[in-house]
Amino acid sequence: MARTLKNPKKAKRKNKNSKKGDGASTSSSVPTIQPRVWQPGVDELAEGEELQCDPSAYNSLHAFHIGWPCLSFDIVRDSLGSDRKDFPHTVYFVAGTQAEKASWNSIGVFKVSNVSGKRRELVPARSAEDDPDMDAESSDSEDSEDEEEGGSGAPLLQLRKVAHHGCVNRIRAMTQNPHICASWADSGHVQVWDFSSHLNALAESETEGVQGASSIFNQAPLVNFRGHKDEGYAIDWSPVVAGRLVTGDCKNCIHLWEPSSDSTWNVDPTPFVGHSASVEDLQWSPTEPHAFVSCSVDGTIAIWDIRLGKSPAASFKAHDADVNVISWNRQASCMLASGSDDGTFSIHDFRLLKDGNTVVAHFKYHKYPVTSIEWSPHEASTLAVSSSDNQLTIWDLSLEKDEEEEAEFKAQTREEVNAPEDLPPQLLFVHQGQKDLKELHWHAQIPGMIVSTAIDGFNILMPSNIQSTLPSNGS
Repeated sequence: MARTLKNPKKAKRKNKNSKKGDGASTSSSVPTIQPRVWQPGVDELAEGEELQCDPSAYNSLHAFHIGWPCLSFDIVRDSLGSDRKDFPHTVYFVAGTQAEKASWNSIGVFKVSNVSGKRRELVPARSAEDDPDMDAESSDSEDSEDEEEGGSGAPLLQLRKVAHHGCVNRIRAMTQNPHICASWADSGHVQVWDFSSHLNALAESETEGVQGASSIFNQAPLVNFRGHKDEGYAIDWSPVVAGRLVTGDCKNCIHLWEPSSDSTWNVDPTPFVGHSASVEDLQWSPTEPHAFVSCSVDGTIAIWDIRLGKSPAASFKAHDADVNVISWNRQASCMLASGSDDGTFSIHDFRLLKDGNTVVAHFKYHKYPVTSIEWSPHEASTLAVSSSDNQLTIWDLSLEKDEEEEAEFKAQTREEVNAPEDLPPQLLFVHQGQKDLKELHWHAQIPGMIVSTAIDGFNILMPSNIQSTLPSNGS
């Protein structure tokens, strides 16, 4: 983030039209305002100052909303191909609203197309002014190449709403059959939906504008489970066994769903019980069909094997406060990330479970509760974290502080800002600008893309320094 005074537009407009060394008088021009990097948790905003996003930090950055705020959403896997790198992009979503009245809620099934952007160089090329040996033709070629963008104009949102009574606490799309989605309602019901007709309609439609925004479709869910004793937030589809689902509630109960057909499920009425407080999140193993983990307000993480009865196979203290969210690394299945209500997050290695301490890394960067955490689907050492401190951070756990490398980078970029000494070297990127961040997801088919939801809407972002950490062949 760069920090500038309010109303900097005039200065920018003036500077854009002026040239260095043109001899023109500047006595009557608006003075140039030099932006400064703002350090989260260190700097404070003075009166008359505001934070302004530096667009050069992103390959792509867009904001949108679908009406009422959404506490939870999921990215719907599509048939447009994996490892997509060329702009513009198209993304499909499902999201549940948090409306003022229960009857006003809905599940949004929507497509965002024409997501434009461009790949930026992490270290800018030297200009002709900096290098006298560089000829004008080469400089012009690079300038024109830098100006090329994928897509033009704003992204196009096409939306279809399905009526949902009550707020949606969490929603997840099945990986193997993405038109099948499960939702947790604040009324205590878990419902499974078939959104194939809506996704097909969006895929076939090229009409501009927000479709279905004024009308709400009344659709019955495939299943409406009322067996939980309270509302909940924990829900996850198995990535190994299609249709297998677990749901956890605020009364510490976890129920297992087994598919009996493509559209019906048998829900085990006898719950798994091992926590002493609310079950906050659930994650199936990315490799084992019978194993899942849970986290709880009681500060523990439990490991379960559905073949071994209704008690956990193992359990350990993970944080000193509530464990809000967990993420099982699909690239390195021995690693689990957990985020806590005290703002900390930890990395656990299951191979150390017998030693009594699974924590291999612990970070205290965020000042408020961690609301979402997720490993990158393309790089085993990279994960993203969102917090109630209005920050979305991206971390690369393979990074270590290298003073020589930092000096070389500063020389190349002429960087004058020094990072705080206590800034973790693994911190790769800080995204701000959203209020009360709730959930984030990486796009499994578009390397480097993250989508986040907050009280003021959604952001689609692709930080420019993420591309250098991702493998060239994607996933």
